Amino acid sequence: MSVMRRGGTRRRGAWLAAAQQHPLFVSLWCACAGIGAYGAMYLFRKPFTAALFEHAPFTPGMKSWLVTAQVAGYMTAKFVGIRVVSAMPLPRRTGAMLALLSCAELSLVLFGVGPTPVRLFALFLNGLALGMLYSMVVGFLEGRRMTEAFVSGLVASFIVADGVAKSVGIWVLAHAVSDRWMPAVAGLFGIPPVLLCLWMLHRVPAPAAADIAARAERVPMSRADRRRTFRAHAIGLISLMVAFLLVTVLRSLRADFAPELWAALGASGNAALYTQSELWVAGGVLLVNGLLVTIQDNRRAFFVSLGSAMLGIGLVAAALLAQQAHRLEPFPFLVVMGLGLYLPYAAVHTTLFERLLATTRDRANLGWLMSIADAFGYLGYVAVMLLKSFVPSLPILAVFTVTAWTVVVGAGAALAATGVFFLRRWRAHGAPSPERLSSWAHERA
Repeated sequence: MSVMRRGGTRRRGAWLAAAQQHPLFVSLWCACAGIGAYGAMYLFRKPFTAALFEHAPFTPGMKSWLVTAQVAGYMTAKFVGIRVVSAMPLPRRTGAMLALLSCAELSLVLFGVGPTPVRLFALFLNGLALGMLYSMVVGFLEGRRMTEAFVSGLVASFIVADGVAKSVGIWVLAHAVSDRWMPAVAGLFGIPPVLLCLWMLHRVPAPAAADIAARAERVPMSRADRRRTFRAHAIGLISLMVAFLLVTVLRSLRADFAPELWAALGASGNAALYTQSELWVAGGVLLVNGLLVTIQDNRRAFFVSLGSAMLGIGLVAAALLAQQAHRLEPFPFLVVMGLGLYLPYAAVHTTLFERLLATTRDRANLGWLMSIADAFGYLGYVAVMLLKSFVPSLPILAVFTVTAWTVVVGAGAALAATGVFFLRRWRAHGAPSPERLSSWAHERA
């Protein structure tokens, strides 16, 4: 019987290995594995934000502290990921993700059984366990000619997953589950898809020689690699990360306080509303950023993506002006705001860092760059959440509006500075020659 099982396993493995010789199959496999894995992971993170936590054993204003605790853990994990994820080989990542997801679900169980101080610590642990997962998943998808399409799908998946997780949370609450146990129960729904998609990620084939020639090889980074690459592009990276920080703060406010924002705008929320709004946002982001895969020239794609990010900032400004003039209803207002925020957010995730490494051929990877950007982005969000927690009387809509105008001015200026820096840098130094790119393909063939 054991011989028969081993023979069956070999046949299944041979079929998969043969199928992975076809580029279309590889693309579909990568897309399904990455999108499914990270989308399902949101069921361990976001359902709790659907509750208001205003009744015993909670007190009014407690939700701000709970969100702050989780985001603080998430931010801490991002700082750890700058070193850990950038140096971690791909074969070790699926096992690490499985361990981290197990810790995330156990922390939600602790949230259900513990008193208030323990609940805050439990959500900190939850964020700490989940914070490195995105960069780990991206490592399987980067450095390929289809990377923008894969990562655009990944970004679209967590836009939709954010709404789906809230819908699941509300559905669980509607079935007589208490606020404190709802997060753990909702997390159980994520276990089957996560296990399947982690198995698929573990079997994602390495980039082909043509991928490496077009986008550069991505390797684990040493401390010297990290220091050298950052110093080479410090001004451009810092300005881009300032923009990303500001956008992250507003995006997170919109995501974590969606029920309160809907109510403040005069709309009555329901379980389906969150998913419906995010589907529109995800569709727009997927269309804009996914099409960038058709631009083969890395520098041109970089600047087109930077333009789409600035377009997003313009949409945020337009939505604010229209809403303040009472010309935009709550649903289109939050959809346009979401699209305006996710265009620059997704541009960093899908194209800007990817094409930067493809142009410079630096010894680096996306996990390192994304960990830095996310770490400082969530640091800014923690600062805003602490302000709101200490001054609970601040209306969420007022906080959201002031933060949005700060994003329009600050992120717009930072994105412009990023464009000026890299335009001048690449005009002065040029791009890798065709001969050098051909040698990459020849070496890896």
